[in-house]
Amino acid sequence: MATRLPPVHALSAFEAAARHSSFAVAAEELCITPSALSHRIRLLEDHLCERVFVREGRSVTLTEFGRRYLDVVRVALRTLTDFPLPNKAAQNQLRVKVTLPPTFARYMFMPRLAAFTRHHPEIEIEIFLFVPLYDLSLSESDVEVRFGAGEYPNLVTKKLFVEPAFAVASPDYLKTIPSISKPADLRHATLLRSALEPWQPWFEVAGLDWPEPTTGLRVDDLGLLLEAIRYGHGVGLTRQHFAQELIDSGEVVRLFDTQLATPPHAYYLVHEAQAIIRPEVQLFIDWMQATYQIGV
Repeated sequence: MATRLPPVHALSAFEAAARHSSFAVAAEELCITPSALSHRIRLLEDHLCERVFVREGRSVTLTEFGRRYLDVVRVALRTLTDFPLPNKAAQNQLRVKVTLPPTFARYMFMPRLAAFTRHHPEIEIEIFLFVPLYDLSLSESDVEVRFGAGEYPNLVTKKLFVEPAFAVASPDYLKTIPSISKPADLRHATLLRSALEPWQPWFEVAGLDWPEPTTGLRVDDLGLLLEAIRYGHGVGLTRQHFAQELIDSGEVVRLFDTQLATPPHAYYLVHEAQAIIRPEVQLFIDWMQATYQIGV
């Protein structure tokens, strides 16, 4: 008697929804409507005679059965994806897919990537971007760099480096407010907000018993935050690698010696735990650690 297999499109919908913990985001990734994705999940659950998700408003969480089944589905999909197709020449190309935060990609990865490609011209790098603190599920990439607290269960996580955070502003903006010579003078300034660089830890180091700002421009991208500072929208926190060029050119000015030595967020190299890692991926991981593991 033939075995009835679950529909592949339902399995891919299940994997995407589990990865994003959201039907809406998964539907957008698969270029279908949320209702179509829900239909595929129901189709899978009917086939399995088991619930794989618990619906809680707009969010979804895996059931215990769903968590166990997800491991099986991911292995099956990965096996299908990695199976060599002899009639496709592209399959012979060694490839590493890496997902990066936009600011890290722009300021820190692209300037150094040539060093890797010079030593390993046979390996093709594919770069994808994601928003820190929001896209928290490992995608189809082989390796990710994440900017966050480093708490990623069931994933291999290696801290790349720690950089102090300090306050900067543009000279033109400083001309529009009373003189700033000490941290307490920031009460006269507009403080730019970001979930990636919260002010409250820096306030503690500066000896200020101030709460986290709740009003004003909020920018949850470190590069865009630096641009907002550069164009005079207020005072913001930044780090040396990102701001050094603008500091050298005089477009932004460091305000105090005060700095937060160990900010709550740092860059981490993340990948799935696997018994065997493809050689080209391991080469890339080793290069990333050798290149960026400073001050850890």
